[in-house]
Amino acid sequence: MADRTSSSITVKAPRPEIMAVIADLEGYPRWASGIREFTVQETGPDGRAARARLTFDGGPFSDTVGLAYTWEGDDRVTWDLVEKGNVVTGLHGSYALADAGGATEVTYELTVDVRVPMIGMVRRKGEKRIIDSALKGLKRHLER
Repeated sequence: MADRTSSSITVKAPRPEIMAVIADLEGYPRWASGIREFTVQETGPDGRAARARLTFDGGPFSDTVGLAYTWEGDDRVTWDLVEKGNVVTGLHGSYALADAGGATEVTYELTVDVRVPMIGMVRRKGEKRIIDSALKGLKRHLER
C-alpha cells in the first residue's frame, strides 16, 4: 500500500462517546456522506464489529467491500480490506482519539488502492476528501 493520507479535527465530546458513534457502523449513513450501507457480519468479544460489509458512493466510484476491524478500547480502531470490491483492491484506515483539554482530537488515516490506474496525487486528494468529509460529519453529529 502507498503512503497514508491523514487529517485531524477537535470534537467537543469525550472519547467514549465519540468511539461509540464510530463503533456504530450501521449508523454511518446518517452522518457520513457517501456511505450508503454498512452491515456488521461478525462481532468480537467486546460487542464491536470484527467484520463488516461497506457499500459507498464515492464520486465517480461506487463499490461494496468487506472490512476487518481491530479495536483498542476507546483510543483507536483500525480496519483492513478482506474482500475486494469491483473498484477497491486495497484499503487500510484508522481513527485515533486523544484527549485535547476538555475535548478530543480525532485523527483519521486512510489509504485506498483502486483497480483504475491513478496518479498518486489524485488518489491522495480523493482520500483527503473522504477523510475531511467523514471528520466534519462526525463532529456535526456529536456536537449538534
